[in-house]
Amino acid sequence: MKKLTETILNLVFPPKCPFCGKVLDAVGVCPPCEKALPWIPEEQAALSEGDLTCAAPLWYEGNVREALLRLKFRGGSALAEPLGELLAQCAAEQFGGEFDTVTWVPVSRKRLKRRGYDQSRLLAEAACRRWDTRPVRLLTKIQDNPAQSGLRNEAARRVNVLGVYDPAESETIRGRRILLIDDICTTGATLRECVRVLRDNGAAAVLCLTVAKTPNNEKKEKNSQIASCNQGNTQV
Repeated sequence: MKKLTETILNLVFPPKCPFCGKVLDAVGVCPPCEKALPWIPEEQAALSEGDLTCAAPLWYEGNVREALLRLKFRGGSALAEPLGELLAQCAAEQFGGEFDTVTWVPVSRKRLKRRGYDQSRLLAEAACRRWDTRPVRLLTKIQDNPAQSGLRNEAARRVNVLGVYDPAESETIRGRRILLIDDICTTGATLRECVRVLRDNGAAAVLCLTVAKTPNNEKKEKNSQIASCNQGNTQV
């Protein structure tokens, strides 16, 4: 029944590549985009900095940036399905067996009403469909603070999110190993605040997962040099 429903939906609303819009036979990314996307090297896909461990499959640039802007601000809710598949693949590769509960970074009620959907929840739901499970609401956003995208300073971003999240239900959090999903990791301020709230309410562990991370040019340049050297050695 599930496969029949998916087939009917695909006929009525054919899946498209989230990056170029090409109609596809199944949910996913078209081969040309898959080849050209700014994939984060495997050794950099999941990094820990202080109290934050976050994985992402892609750098936030080019077509990836445009796709996430459409998802977040331009009514592109359908993009969550193929992007959720990328999240599920990344989680399996980087965090396999390390979490038992999936949740998301919520938007405020005011923003939800204005936008019509919570993009991070859609991403979490799409990823969970690959595992035949559902995400659990563990956080509530209690303040409609200014958008982080309008703040360039890292310290200002940290201050902007302090105290804006509450636990949805402490009993649900206690003892859980949580995978926290969001769309983008820029400075990590939002994720860190959510991780703090979850840990303060008894979470055993919190791992973070986003579709993309803001590029660290120094790391990217270093990786590019290593890749060039490896390619040269292979040719010799």
